[in-house]
Amino acid sequence: MDAVNIGVDPHKLSATIEVVDHHGHRLGGGRYATDTDGYRLMRKYVAQWPDRVWAVEGANGAGRPLAQRLLAAGESVVDVPAKLAARVRLFDTGHNRKTDATDAHSIAAVAVHTKGLRVLAVDEGLEVIRMLADRRDELSHLRVQTVNRIQRLLSELLPGQRKRDLSADQAKALLATVKPRDLAGRMRRRITAEEIADLVVLDRKLKKINTELKVAVLERGSHLMDIHGIGPAGAARILADVGDVVRFADRNRFASWTGTAPLDASSGEQIRHRLSRAGNRRMNHVIHIAAIVQIRRDTEGRAYYRRKLAAGKTPMEALRCLKRRISDVIYRQLVADAREAGPGGHCGASDISSAVDLPPHIDTSDQPLPGPVPTTLRPAGAVEQRHHPAAS
Repeated sequence: MDAVNIGVDPHKLSATIEVVDHHGHRLGGGRYATDTDGYRLMRKYVAQWPDRVWAVEGANGAGRPLAQRLLAAGESVVDVPAKLAARVRLFDTGHNRKTDATDAHSIAAVAVHTKGLRVLAVDEGLEVIRMLADRRDELSHLRVQTVNRIQRLLSELLPGQRKRDLSADQAKALLATVKPRDLAGRMRRRITAEEIADLVVLDRKLKKINTELKVAVLERGSHLMDIHGIGPAGAARILADVGDVVRFADRNRFASWTGTAPLDASSGEQIRHRLSRAGNRRMNHVIHIAAIVQIRRDTEGRAYYRRKLAAGKTPMEALRCLKRRISDVIYRQLVADAREAGPGGHCGASDISSAVDLPPHIDTSDQPLPGPVPTTLRPAGAVEQRHHPAAS
């Protein structure tokens, strides 16, 4: 029996599937709940096609739970980016009407006619890094909210004494200088003390998780933290979101995915480019932070930034150029780490991506900046440089 493709339109409580042969002809389908009974019935239904490949839309988003269950069961799973399924639906009959059944049909059609879809694989180490990185992001957002509440309360208790970058110890010192006697003031002081206690707990959790992230990144043999401005949290986010660097054909595709490839914004005789607002925004944020850190310190990145300013670029344009250079350095380091790991190393050394990867298909320019580094990778046999103090 020939292999079949099973297009899956996943949701939190249900999954709609369509089974097609290698010509794209419909063989079956249905809608199943995602609970234990529904999952069992779905697996029982597709058992009549032993040679099968599951094509799950958004295996890093809504389709992650189902993709992980299928991988754990030993099934073959590929990831179908939502953009590709939307394109198929646009050119199909039905005036682009969107239903679960039409979505499953479009996903199956992509699996039949598209080569090079990411084959998912279980990588527990990378999954741990992803969960730790997500947890740190959540704690960081919670810390910002807590500090903002403390700042608001202190501004009411101590007008005109607002302090930027407030720490828990500084907040305690400020709170100790005020002892209101009115009922509302005493309640305000009490709530402030409780918020400061919460901030102390959050700082302790963040310190612990940063240590865990550093250990996890180093255990994967990554040298991303050698790049100036990228710490354990940034390196972990890069590893978790990139997964397998092999899926990017070159540094230009990687820059397009990170949103650092320039977009043409020329008009008439004015020739200019602007920073892309597409791509993976979390990766773009990591690169942005690295660029700011390099500009603030005596690094090669700052020298590059100043050269761009001297050449007549605006500060935003110079920052865009620096971010693109840092993207190139990150890509080069990921490839170097993958080569160093060799066969049997981390996922970057194989042609199979982890289920925690993000799709690289985005609609941004793949063109490099004017005057980029001539090559992304060093010639074969050359000694890879592990330390990159700044974008070079």
